[in-house]
Amino acid sequence: MTAPDIHTRWLRGVSAPGAKVRLVCFPHAGGAAGTFHSWAALTPPEIEVLSVQYPGRQDRLSEPCPATMDELADAITSALLAELTDDLPLTLFGHSMGSSVAYEVARRLEGIPGRTPTRLIVSGRTRPRLAQELAPRPVPTDTDILNHVRRLDPEGAALYENPMLRSVIMPALRGDFGLLAAYRPAHLHRLGVPVTACGGDSDPACPVEDLSAWSDVTTEGLDVRVFEGNHFYLTPRQEELVGFITARLL
Repeated sequence: MTAPDIHTRWLRGVSAPGAKVRLVCFPHAGGAAGTFHSWAALTPPEIEVLSVQYPGRQDRLSEPCPATMDELADAITSALLAELTDDLPLTLFGHSMGSSVAYEVARRLEGIPGRTPTRLIVSGRTRPRLAQELAPRPVPTDTDILNHVRRLDPEGAALYENPMLRSVIMPALRGDFGLLAAYRPAHLHRLGVPVTACGGDSDPACPVEDLSAWSDVTTEGLDVRVFEGNHFYLTPRQEELVGFITARLL
């Protein structure tokens, strides 16, 4: 008998009744929960893999994208507290934009009994930049966004050349990039859990040396793991990455 699917407004995955830890995954800008659909088959039954479905895409296409990081992180935090009814230990994994979202959710969950994450794993992004570290950025145009996507993922960006697909996908990308342009926390909260930072060795958006900056958001130590590949190294290196994460969780 196959385990039942988990399909709530915010969370997607496959139930793992014998799990000892729950891995909650946060997609990149423009990404969806399906990015992590295959991870459950690559993990042992002791790990339950869930992924977050942001508004504005796939079956939530009609919902507006959150305008700010606070709005998004608050909503996800509320969903985790309401929809996860057990005390299974949580690890949060985020890729690219998802790294910042996972950090903000971890910050909100910290100190809540049975909900404080045991580890934060980030990927393909440096730690959040403070308001005083970067000048305000204008909201990127569609041309800016598409040029950036083509630089990060030349092969995957081909689907944006299809006008019909582009019209469906662009609202989520536009919303996510606008959210990121406005995301400038006033200060960094240092989490009381270990942080692991992963990245591709040829990622043009997050050079390997930028991963070490995540040490600024933890009091419990940072470890860094570099994989062969570009910003979306996690697709061709999926088995290697999931194996590495599994070793950190069990």
